[in-house]
Amino acid sequence: MSRRSHRRPGSARDRVQLLTATHPVDPEPRRIGWESADPISIGDNVWLGGGVIVCPNVTIGDDMVVGAGAVVTRDRAAGVVAPCARRRHPEIGDRDRIDVPVL
Repeated sequence: MSRRSHRRPGSARDRVQLLTATHPVDPEPRRIGWESADPISIGDNVWLGGGVIVCPNVTIGDDMVVGAGAVVTRDRAAGVVAPCARRRHPEIGDRDRIDVPVL
């Protein structure tokens, strides 16, 4: 019996943080509590692994996999794997594909 669960396309695991708040670098406006929010854009069929942090003003392309614990600080192209912050980002290839049974 498979331990895989059926999840809808595009999913986020435990402890994912989408951080939209930002603040000025200049200390005076920060001291008085000034802050703002920048958008985060997440494409279709994106998988965010456990503990992923997505920073403000980032776009994550369609069909991307972001591995557990990764910190996304800049835009990521569609169809790649981001296993963690310091590893390269290979494209999703044939070896990554599996046959999924029809439910």
